Amino acid sequence: MTGMPTPRAEKNDEPTSRVRIQRVLADAGVASRRACESLVEEGAVTVNGRVIQKLPCFVDPDSDRIFCNGRRIEKPRRHHYIMLFKPRGFVCTSSDPEGRKKAIDLVEHPSGVRLFSVGRLDIDSSGLLLLTDDGDLANRLTHPSFEVHKGYDVTVRGRLDEEAVEKLRRGLYLSDRRREGEATRTAESGVTVLRRDRDRTRLYVELREGRNRQIRRLMDRIGHPVKKLRRVALGPLKLKGLSVGDWRELTPGELGQIRRASQRVERREKAVARATRRKAKKAATKKTTGGGGKSAPSKTSGTGGSSAPKKTSGRKSTTLGADRRRTTRSGDARSGGTRSGTSLSGGSRAGGTRATSSRKPSAGKGVARKSSSKTGSARGAGRKSGSGGRGSASARGRGGR
Repeated sequence: MTGMPTPRAEKNDEPTSRVRIQRVLADAGVASRRACESLVEEGAVTVNGRVIQKLPCFVDPDSDRIFCNGRRIEKPRRHHYIMLFKPRGFVCTSSDPEGRKKAIDLVEHPSGVRLFSVGRLDIDSSGLLLLTDDGDLANRLTHPSFEVHKGYDVTVRGRLDEEAVEKLRRGLYLSDRRREGEATRTAESGVTVLRRDRDRTRLYVELREGRNRQIRRLMDRIGHPVKKLRRVALGPLKLKGLSVGDWRELTPGELGQIRRASQRVERREKAVARATRRKAKKAATKKTTGGGGKSAPSKTSGTGGSSAPKKTSGRKSTTLGADRRRTTRSGDARSGGTRSGTSLSGGSRAGGTRATSSRKPSAGKGVARKSSSKTGSARGAGRKSGSGGRGSASARGRGGR
């Protein structure tokens, strides 16, 4: 039969362990999936010694030997990220010669992967402890240069006054293990007083560096020893949903937050570098064009010295025409007597009336012109009677009234 669809069962015949080759390449960080498809079609990828140039192609990342541009493509390793509510009395170390209880022994992960703690909590402290097998992320979260803060709920002995709190915020000098015999100032810390009682004070302390037993040493320095210390935050991670000694995997959202927090400094540095490059490019452009000194006059002359005066004269003529129209309209709006008086101010000629009435009349202006013509006739009569200039002026005055 014609037009019969081709069976599509071949697409699903591949075992579930086999995946598309472009996905394996993209997961290994070679390029995007579309770019990996182009690499395959160009013949840059080999599977078990054979060049692959057609798609679709399914491979098994566990058993197949995959090369791209001569580089072996390994199956990406899945890392594990565990949040543990560490109890007091446990140490954060992978091996302890003294035989004390270890925090990693509380996590029996089904994969059997070897985990290590991100940072440390001393044996007398409790709270959030991150365990992982991702060394790169662990370094980002613990190194001070990446500025990932850690939050602690601290209870100290005695009533802590504002002066002591301000000292903690500014930082104090503590002996440095890396520099024997020297004391260095701690970085500025965020300190918030949660509660003050007569014999104790509860604080929230935020640190951006991780010296050994730093909070306890700071509190001893100001004379308020620590009674209780619990870590409640690591960057955007919060200690919630766990009881003491329990653990859980980080959610995808939490993992994304902690990764972004560890890359904040890099993103800021890249933004500063981009802004610096833009400024340098703009400065180079100004130098190339002579700082605008030559280009600006050429543009001005290009528009033409004559064009600017034309625009100016056009504005003047328009203004004068508008003034004339306003004068004419104001004169037309006046009463007949006032119009006649205005027309006669230049002299006692009857021709002045004609000049005034030479404009095209509009509706509503005929009355004014008629009154002005009558006034002109009255002026003529005044001359004939020999009243002279004074008589004409009085005639104008009467006409004005």
